[in-house]
Amino acid sequence: MLNKTRLSCALIAAVGIGSTAASAEDGAHRADLLKALPAATVTLQRGLTAASAQGTLLSAKFEVDEGHLQLSVYTAKGGAYSEVIVDHVSGKIAKSEAIDEAEDLTAAKAQAAAVAKGSKPLATAVDKAEQESTGYRAVSVVARMHQKHAVARVELVKGKQFKVVSESLE
Repeated sequence: MLNKTRLSCALIAAVGIGSTAASAEDGAHRADLLKALPAATVTLQRGLTAASAQGTLLSAKFEVDEGHLQLSVYTAKGGAYSEVIVDHVSGKIAKSEAIDEAEDLTAAKAQAAAVAKGSKPLATAVDKAEQESTGYRAVSVVARMHQKHAVARVELVKGKQFKVVSESLE
């Protein structure tokens, strides 16, 4: 599950709010991710495809958890929410756990609301973001509401350069 530090970074990034402390945490998270990412032979899209068997896709991201790279995908099925860990080398599901921590559950419910309002899948938003960002690789996607519209916030990386784009899910 997400620890509180990573969750804080994810939520701050998802809503576009920043502070000096959050920026430092985000910078450390990005540095760790840049070091670990070359080990991933699986793309974010392939992780989404693998996890789609577990339910509706809400978000996905490469992250470093306790020093290890992982591909985490949030899904929803039958009113329950899960975090699916996809092996970043094989593309197979490594494990799936129910989301039951309050902050993670709140984030998953907000993501589910955005996906429900949209009509396009997250993978389509990721594909479009990569096509419009030559040489960049998607490392995270989060469904969210922005000004009453369902959008996907896609974070991409090229070398050491990160950028975030927003793609409509409607």
